[in-house]
Amino acid sequence: MEPFSFASSDSLHFPVSIRILNLEGSEPPIPFSVLVDRLDLKHTGSNQSSHSDLYATVQVWAGSKPLTVPVQTSYKSFRTERRWNEWLTLPVNYSSLPENARLAITLWDLSPTGGEGAQGHAIPFGGTTLPLFDRENQLHRGRQKCHIYRHKAADGNDDSKTPAFLRKKRVASKKGPVTSEDKNAEESDRMDALFKKHEMGEIPRVDWLDQLVFRKVEKRGLQSARPFQKAAQRQQEPQSGLDDGNELDGRRDPEPSNFVLHVEMPRFDFPVVFADHEYPPPPISSLQHLSASQSNIVLKPPPEVHFGPGINGVDDDEGYGGPLIRVYDPEVGARDNPAESKHRRLVRSQHRNGILDKDLKPNAKVRDELNLIMSYSPTHTLSSEEKDLIWKFRYHLTRNKKALTKFVKSVSWQDLAESKQAVQVLAKWTDIDVDDALELLGPTVDNSSVRAFAVERLRKADNAELLLYLLQLVQALKYEHISPQSGHEVAQDSSLARFLISRATQSFVLGNYFWWYVMVECDDGSQDQGQDNQAIYHKIAFDFMTELVKQPDGNETRKTLLRQAEWIAILSKISGEIKESNESIARRTDRVKNFLADPKNEMVTIDPPLPLPLDPSVEIIGVAPEETIVFKSSLHPIKVAFKTTSGRKYPVLFKTGDDLRQDQLVIQIITLMDNLLQKENLDLRLSPYKILATSTTAGLSQFVPSITFQSISSKFRNNPALAYLKQNNPDSHGPLGLRKETLDTFIKSCAGYCVITYILGVGDRHLDNLLLAPDGHFFHADFGYILGRDPKPFAPAMKLSKEMVDCMGGSNSEHYRQFKQYCFLAYSALRKNSNLILNLFSLMVDANIPDIKLEPDKAVQKVKERFHLELSEEDAIRTLERIMDDSLSALVPVVIDKLHEIVQHFRA
Repeated sequence: MEPFSFASSDSLHFPVSIRILNLEGSEPPIPFSVLVDRLDLKHTGSNQSSHSDLYATVQVWAGSKPLTVPVQTSYKSFRTERRWNEWLTLPVNYSSLPENARLAITLWDLSPTGGEGAQGHAIPFGGTTLPLFDRENQLHRGRQKCHIYRHKAADGNDDSKTPAFLRKKRVASKKGPVTSEDKNAEESDRMDALFKKHEMGEIPRVDWLDQLVFRKVEKRGLQSARPFQKAAQRQQEPQSGLDDGNELDGRRDPEPSNFVLHVEMPRFDFPVVFADHEYPPPPISSLQHLSASQSNIVLKPPPEVHFGPGINGVDDDEGYGGPLIRVYDPEVGARDNPAESKHRRLVRSQHRNGILDKDLKPNAKVRDELNLIMSYSPTHTLSSEEKDLIWKFRYHLTRNKKALTKFVKSVSWQDLAESKQAVQVLAKWTDIDVDDALELLGPTVDNSSVRAFAVERLRKADNAELLLYLLQLVQALKYEHISPQSGHEVAQDSSLARFLISRATQSFVLGNYFWWYVMVECDDGSQDQGQDNQAIYHKIAFDFMTELVKQPDGNETRKTLLRQAEWIAILSKISGEIKESNESIARRTDRVKNFLADPKNEMVTIDPPLPLPLDPSVEIIGVAPEETIVFKSSLHPIKVAFKTTSGRKYPVLFKTGDDLRQDQLVIQIITLMDNLLQKENLDLRLSPYKILATSTTAGLSQFVPSITFQSISSKFRNNPALAYLKQNNPDSHGPLGLRKETLDTFIKSCAGYCVITYILGVGDRHLDNLLLAPDGHFFHADFGYILGRDPKPFAPAMKLSKEMVDCMGGSNSEHYRQFKQYCFLAYSALRKNSNLILNLFSLMVDANIPDIKLEPDKAVQKVKERFHLELSEEDAIRTLERIMDDSLSALVPVVIDKLHEIVQHFRA
């Protein structure tokens, strides 16, 4: 037996396509006497010319319902025949087609008066319904001859009234002899089958013989045209009287059509057999509100179904028509296992009201188990046995500040008695750290008493510490029980809102940032944010202003915030105009300078001094128009220098058309990490510049005088970074010809940014967003890709370029070894604070940050993977060292940097 090869339709990931070839056939002209009475027929295109202009539409149907929108042929003007010869691609893949898929093909005529089934001035000339799979479930290939039903649009139904293929009748019967018409029809069908085999390559090609056959068949086709028409008439007679849409003059019955539409389906090397796509089990729906202890449970897998003997096969004796279908009910997975629930109640009932529980102490083995549980990261899921163990020794654990978050996860908050006792135990707990308090304010905790306990811990933080987490705390308001309905203050609903408003009204710096963070949320009208969240933040903003005016200097502070909003509006206006104009950079710069210098715009002199929203510790008194610069990038950000009360100038970048919230988050995390490292007595000379998003499409950024590595490389040939630093900080007696402080600053800042950008997964790193200040401070800019995303292929996990290492004296130098040592110290210090960083990211899951929004359920996990918490500290440092070596020796980043340089050169 010869091997037989075929393909399944579910693996064919190509769009469905069909080629509309030509229309054959004719019909007798309508008598003039009829056209006089029927003006609607007189002006129809096909009644005026036998080769009038027609167009075809194709639509995929299945189950008597359309699957796609119709696709239309382009305009063609016909002269001697109606021939389109045009491929149409439909918006559905072969892999998505069901078994009963078919193509509804309709030819449209033009009529100024319309008619039945008309779409504007288009009326159906005729239609046909072509199934995509034949009776053997194989995809149709090659040319197809489709019968056209006049004055009807293709219906596409499973029991179509416009089938493309006519049912074949028996040639001979007992009632009469075989007619010549039947013989001609049979011979025509046989020749069509042979022609199709010839086209598919199943019959060898002989050019001289093929030409003779083609002429003979063409002549025979003309002779058999009339018998074919009669055969079609007999086929249509039983149903011809059912549809009045075919009537032309209202008096005679509709006649069958002898029009035939030739189409061509794609040809594949092997037959394509229908195979349905096997979908995975449906996701388990959240049918009940999950508490904190259940919110991060691992969803139960689909149950395994074990069949008995003979059940899984076809058993006609038992009445089964085929194998049984396994149906997975998602409701089952969302409910607790009754046996496990009863077990939990029985176990905890022994330790619910017992007096002895307060004196229970774990032995050495249990103590080790509890210590292991306490070391779990915030994303770790507790097993039922671990939850029971925590509940049993809950009174003992009240002295452990790290145990509170694990205790909250172990409580079944749906059980009223258990939750009531848990709240009582909560009151006896020792003070917890800020990172645990932030975890209790996340989306997994919905108990108001627990959240209020976390807020009490935050009250002990000073304003400087609170400012580090303020961005996340504003996002945590989404998880409070605040009603979007107006009527009462949010402070009555939420302890967190009451706390933030209270602290923001007492400190202008906190109030400044709190106001702008809330304003951005009010401005976010996207579907991801939702109208309810917008209403909540509008209420928070209103309550903040209401509480602010009650303070001694509240009215002045309120006016200052409103002046800041006006100042931002003025900058937004000129920035928007510059971005939309088609002028040269020089002309745009002159326009901005003239605008800022105009006294009407109140930017030359700002009186009284205005605290800068980007940095409220700085008060500006006016602008220096002559130092204004418009950059060449697509959004054309504007650099504006403002005069301050201290006599210095503060340069600011203002940008419209871009959402700066992701950059703002990264800079905030870098600032926090710098603070954590300095607490470990590790000052890596980081210089995170300030960023403030003032809306979802605009924002401010501090401008730090610096130069990109790309510009340095184009200016200096050999060891460009070192040459640049030597030019600004020469010292013939210092290391590498530099001042020792400059080289030390460069090495430390490189180490800090390398580790931090690796942990955050910052992508799209090239020499244009690596910057170097004249005093040796190295830093990154442009954080459009984070959490491991990168537009370039084979991007390294860490950006450690040759230019950076050469400036340290090479990979074998003592300075490079010192650089690696700083990297290891920074990585170890940040790993100790991993819980805080992970909790901050968990609070940003619903913040509408682009790279977090792509996979919000995996965002925290992606950061956790970079910490390698499953490894010991020594193994984690070895892993980091291997990543650094791989990044330094990688060839692809060097090639990409060169390509980027070429692209930027042509843009310039």
